Amino acid sequence: MTNLFKKAEAFVRTCYQELGMEDKIEERLMTIKQDIQETNFYEHTFTELEHGAKMAWRNANKCIGRLFWHTLTVRDARLCTDEESVFNELTTHLHLATNGGKIKPMMTFFAPRKHGEEPVRILNHQLVRYAGYEAGPHIIGDPASQSFTALCASLGWRGEGSAFDVLPLVIKLGDGSVRWRDLPEDEVLRVPISHPDTAKLNDLQLEWYAVPAITDMMVEIGGIEYPTVPFNGWYMGTEIGARNFADEKRYHLLPIVAEKLGFDMTKASSLWKDKALVELNRAVLHSFQKKGVSIVDHHTAAEQFKQFEKREKASGRPLTGTWSWLIPPLSPATTHIFHQDYKDELVSPNFHYQEPLFHENGRLK
Repeated sequence: MTNLFKKAEAFVRTCYQELGMEDKIEERLMTIKQDIQETNFYEHTFTELEHGAKMAWRNANKCIGRLFWHTLTVRDARLCTDEESVFNELTTHLHLATNGGKIKPMMTFFAPRKHGEEPVRILNHQLVRYAGYEAGPHIIGDPASQSFTALCASLGWRGEGSAFDVLPLVIKLGDGSVRWRDLPEDEVLRVPISHPDTAKLNDLQLEWYAVPAITDMMVEIGGIEYPTVPFNGWYMGTEIGARNFADEKRYHLLPIVAEKLGFDMTKASSLWKDKALVELNRAVLHSFQKKGVSIVDHHTAAEQFKQFEKREKASGRPLTGTWSWLIPPLSPATTHIFHQDYKDELVSPNFHYQEPLFHENGRLK
């Protein structure tokens, strides 16, 4: 029995049992075994793909939003391998997931890795991401995007040079060619950031995009690897306010916000960083809510995760999690997660990191 069949069998038995399809397990396994013997590969039915995707989200150790795994919309784009159809599917995913601001959790599956070949890869980290331009000792925009921005420039893309230029989508096709296209501007929902109590932050002209759609992770289901699976939920406010905006290696806004709000920055004991962090996060939550865009605060997200824990226990499934990722980056000790331990064990199906297809200097590998 091959290793691939062992993984397929373990997945099919769990998947079909959860779906109430126990009577179809043996017949399906016979077909899969024959396919593997003949081609060293097998293809998932859409039912298997759909539930496998939901299981992968349910098993994602670093995600605090797993309570909603069963609401996931799964799209099948496995037959789309040409440039036009791939870009169309990516744009459609963003449009459907945005849903006018009422964000829908969604995965779109492109062709799996087969015998070492990858028909499609997305080079972007997310469907929407802001560029980062080197400007002497400083970076204009998002420093996390500096390498990818350099790659896009080498391919012929030119941004406006602002702090919030949306990067193009870049794909690698099965023939090795790399193509890029700009996202349609009307498909990118942007949220202007303002503070609920003061206008002092308004002249910073901050914004963030509505849909956090990861595009560079691989999803493994029953031994089959899908290297191209755009996946989104909705934002937890701290992802933007306490990380994207606040991290020193990102937009590094805490000193600017503190100065704008007149906090005492002469000594650390004034807790100016803490106060600036809270106000920045208040601004993010206020702005998304004002715009009518789905977002969750970290206290609510932690309570939702507590419900997920209870449901998993009731279902007899072991709970796994990466503690350092599950605790929110703002006031973590105010959540139950901070005071608990979690088994950081990988359960299949699941998400996996992949090596990027370009170097830190922006050159293709």
